[in-house]
Amino acid sequence: MKSKPTLAAMDMEGVFTPEIWIEVSKKTGIEKLRLTTRDVSDYDVLMRGRLQLLKENNLTLKDIQSVISTLAPLPGAVEFINWLETRSTLIILTDSFYQFVAPLKEKMGNPTIFCNQLITNGHNQVVDYVLRQRDGKKHAVLAFKSIGFRVVAVGDSYNDTSMLLEADNGILFRPSENIVADFPQFSAVYEYEELQAKMIEYGI
Repeated sequence: MKSKPTLAAMDMEGVFTPEIWIEVSKKTGIEKLRLTTRDVSDYDVLMRGRLQLLKENNLTLKDIQSVISTLAPLPGAVEFINWLETRSTLIILTDSFYQFVAPLKEKMGNPTIFCNQLITNGHNQVVDYVLRQRDGKKHAVLAFKSIGFRVVAVGDSYNDTSMLLEADNGILFRPSENIVADFPQFSAVYEYEELQAKMIEYGI
């Protein structure tokens, strides 16, 4: 029986880049913007809270983008992406937004990234967000499998676990202790060398 080609479906923030909202929190001093999907498993609850904080503090999309423009991929991320793309197809699946990821995408070497969309008003204030699809990471993995790929999925947060559960193999990268405790069925690795070895083990 001919083996299927393997595709890597990977999260972005916390895996290849810093957590954008944490960096915005550091820059603005708004402590509650530090919350991520590691802390709040319901993404809509998390985003509604963020939108309210932006409104209360009169922060615009341009303010956030100015912070993002100063960020760089995590140390070793670009080298890992380059290695992976010589061996497999890489699709980055993120719950972030096209308006956020453009400068980081270029710094990562322009990999393929599936994102969501922000809605702004005439004052450049972020007033809403639109998901491409609810639980989009999971459905992307199901779609990749439906067209004949084996999927190895990598993520770090609660919003990644549904895609890890649907993948042929799932890996947690630098997860928090509570996620490791809640999902012991997934291998947890903490350095790119470990991730590389685990992905080779899984057929990449």
